[in-house]
Amino acid sequence: MTTTTQALRAPSIKVNGADTAIGDVPVHTTALDWLRDRGLTGAKEGCAEGECGACSVLVARPGTDAPTDWTAVNACLLPIASLDGQEVITSEGLGSPETLHPVQRELAVRGGSQCGYCTPGFVCSMAAEFYRSTRTTSNGHCDHEHGPNGFDLHSLSGNLCRCTGYRPIRDAAYALGDPSADDALAARRYAPPPAPATTRMEQGDAEFVRPAGLDDVLRLLAERPDARIVAGSTDLGVEVNLRGLRDPLVVAIDRLAELREFEFGRDEIRIGAALTLSEIERMLAGRVPLLAEMFPQFASRLIRNGATIGGNLGTGSPIGDTPPALLALDASLVLASHRGERVVPLADYFTGYRQTLKAPDELIKTVVVPLPLAPLTAFHKIAKRRFDDISSVAVGYAVDVADGVVREARIGLGGVAATPLRARATEAALIGKPWTEHTVREAATVMAAEGTPMDDHRASSSYRSAMLGQSLLRFHAEEVLA
Repeated sequence: MTTTTQALRAPSIKVNGADTAIGDVPVHTTALDWLRDRGLTGAKEGCAEGECGACSVLVARPGTDAPTDWTAVNACLLPIASLDGQEVITSEGLGSPETLHPVQRELAVRGGSQCGYCTPGFVCSMAAEFYRSTRTTSNGHCDHEHGPNGFDLHSLSGNLCRCTGYRPIRDAAYALGDPSADDALAARRYAPPPAPATTRMEQGDAEFVRPAGLDDVLRLLAERPDARIVAGSTDLGVEVNLRGLRDPLVVAIDRLAELREFEFGRDEIRIGAALTLSEIERMLAGRVPLLAEMFPQFASRLIRNGATIGGNLGTGSPIGDTPPALLALDASLVLASHRGERVVPLADYFTGYRQTLKAPDELIKTVVVPLPLAPLTAFHKIAKRRFDDISSVAVGYAVDVADGVVREARIGLGGVAATPLRARATEAALIGKPWTEHTVREAATVMAAEGTPMDDHRASSSYRSAMLGQSLLRFHAEEVLA
């Protein structure tokens, strides 16, 4: 392998404050299995696909409002090799039976645990929110998803409890105060995060590599276009756990500085492909309303803490949540390889079921959103659950109306064809027409015929078609009433 990825040290992780060698383990060993093999059995396997949160642990990640954020992630999805050089806190590291952490104490006294299987995962997810640097206990704001102490219940959206019920867990969350002055984990937030580690692990026919820079990755892909690129591992981890996938070469790109750039300029927004959805949400801070509406509906906070925007686009899935929104925003992708870079409109990127224009030796470097933004936007996700579910139909809207006439319309669709797509016929039925109920009803009939929806266990084709038409009617009604 003619790259500069060879590490000069044994891979290791700081776990609960102690430096611990990863050791000679299979390359595809998950962080959860590795931790449990070392006696840290608080984290559990419940679903092995990132839906239940029983495996939640804290990882020190680069922060947006402080140098370091304690970030809750699904240990069942992450390869242990991806945590080389990083800092991890498990439920055991937060407190002990003799000295409970504030989160553990509140869960105990308020009856937030019965069988206890899910409790350590709840503890870690709650601790991540407890340590969120922008949380304030003095805001007094309270609604059905936020407590008077600033606690955001969305932080627990990826954690499931099957016996306690959620009221006492919510009560415990809303009873939390500020970290104490001598809280070491709170103080840790204001020190730099762990630097990215250059990693190489091999066992048998499998290898995990974390190159030092983008040039190394691109050279490696030129030599080995069969390499599996991994960032948050929210997709690959499921393949490893449930389908036994064992790629011979895994290349980690989640910490590459060249893929983590963010710029909100005058003419465009540039979003690095390796930024997680949670990071992007915080960086945008609501400045792109369409994405602000999409983020809370994308899986759970635990998944968004790991999933990257490039990964969601790179899979080419027809039911990903970011493509419909980004199609409506007229986004483009910067694709990089050893040959150079090229810009591809997202509307041209998807070519077939899980197929794209991206060559085997290319990766997504940047997502570009042009400015200014359309004034009327929305994101509709039709699914069986309100949160933490895969969409049956997803629709992104970006419409510009001037003097009562539709000047421009872009509509992105997901779940109704082999690829995400633009609703071109519906857009044409709107542009140049008055923004009235009559126009929208006619366009809704057109929209119901967009794509080639299919029957599956999530929805029938007829239901999907009906939801397309109803979605446009809802969008118009909500905009008129706004």
